[in-house]
Amino acid sequence: MFEILSAAEMKKADLAAVASGTPAHVLISAAAAGLAAAIEDFAQPCRVLFLCGAGNNGADGFVAAQMLSQKPDWHVRVACLVKKNTLKGDAAEAAEAWQGTTENLNSNLPVHQTDLIIDAVFGTGFTGSLPPELVILFDKIRAKNIPVVAADIPSGMDATSGAIAEGTLKADLTVVFCRKKIAHVLAATRGYLGTLQLAAVPIDDAQIAALGTSVFENHPALWLPSFPFPAAEAHKYTRGHVMVYGGPQRTGAACLAAHAAQVAGAGVVSIACAAEQKMIYSLYRASLMTDVWNSEEEFKTLLRDERTNVALIGPGGGAAGDAADRLRTATLNALSMAGKTAVLDGDVFTVFKNDPDTLFNHLSKRHILTPHEGEFARIFGDLPGSKLARARAAARKANAIVILKGFDTVIAAPDGTAVVNTNGTPILATAGTGDVLAGLVAGFAAQGMPPFMAALAGVWLHADAARLHGSALTAEDIIFNINQSLKNLLGTKQENT
Repeated sequence: MFEILSAAEMKKADLAAVASGTPAHVLISAAAAGLAAAIEDFAQPCRVLFLCGAGNNGADGFVAAQMLSQKPDWHVRVACLVKKNTLKGDAAEAAEAWQGTTENLNSNLPVHQTDLIIDAVFGTGFTGSLPPELVILFDKIRAKNIPVVAADIPSGMDATSGAIAEGTLKADLTVVFCRKKIAHVLAATRGYLGTLQLAAVPIDDAQIAALGTSVFENHPALWLPSFPFPAAEAHKYTRGHVMVYGGPQRTGAACLAAHAAQVAGAGVVSIACAAEQKMIYSLYRASLMTDVWNSEEEFKTLLRDERTNVALIGPGGGAAGDAADRLRTATLNALSMAGKTAVLDGDVFTVFKNDPDTLFNHLSKRHILTPHEGEFARIFGDLPGSKLARARAAARKANAIVILKGFDTVIAAPDGTAVVNTNGTPILATAGTGDVLAGLVAGFAAQGMPPFMAALAGVWLHADAARLHGSALTAEDIIFNINQSLKNLLGTKQENT
């Protein structure tokens, strides 16, 4: 149930259901019933105006309007974008269900005696721009602040790209049919969707799975099967060793990342730094080890330790002068170690800003990049498309896992698989939270989770721990709440396994 579909995939699913014996009118009736039920939950009986298009979205609207009109105290009007007698196919059949008058859907449609608008004009097949007549009508609705319920998606929104046409009507509630579409999970569209409510239609899960979609919504069910519960015979090195690069100036970044790797469950976490910073890092936490390196060969020696299976490089690493040279050297050496996972964050992206190809040439599918939007642009430039499209393109280009951070964090793999995180919160927009995320991902990967799954787990738990704490969040608060987040998710399993 975690697939996120494009408009084309949703159309294929509809066609597959019909081909397997589910008549189109049954699909339309189910969607309409879900829409009508959601409207009843959303509002008290009132004066409702259904805006219906000429396609399947309009068909859902016609049938839902008739269903709602049979309920006590609901006063229902319907307006259609074309003459009702010109409708064809399934839309024509559905429109026959409506027993009332059908008004003309144009800029002159009266809305002054309307308490609720149902937007069933275009649906997921929309691309391009809205007709001027419709924009004028939508302006009238906006001016009167009439609440809006959208059927599947607001008219004017591209379900696949998330592009929003000028004049698109914002919904207070969007009733999603079957599965979320890509536009439903992007932060850029959030202000147009209102609350999302899923309505079931008779399309089998197997038919959805057969689409071979490669985009999913992040959920523990995706990564819990590979979660690293320690075995009874476990010891610290079987639970992995994360080596964190310790920079010369903003030392708190590496400290936060290292601490997060610990609470993720890594058996050993060390900070590799210059002699001048040893005291700072040694005093942060007694359970963190500190290793000094002064030459490239000494750094390689630390990496060659077979017990060190993950390197986390970048937080507070230094992006200018000798610090940048040192960080660049350390990054390339870590990426050259066969079989080891590397998590790259922070200053790494600045250091390679003018030479991204060198970084890309050293990356592999076991490596994880964790940029925010600014860092992303430094090494990938101005890629076109939605956030999802850009993250997927970047992962292919870099041949590595990309975690493009933000409210709608996208985790993308080189093969095109992508997962969108939907439990994000704006309270994460504070210093150090990205360092904590990098540490969590590194800690899970060190314990044997496949790197992509480690990325999914880290992103979801990072946001969940922030939500547990609430506002006035600092990066440290996430670390302190990870254990509670895991307890809520796993119950006693984490202690009894």
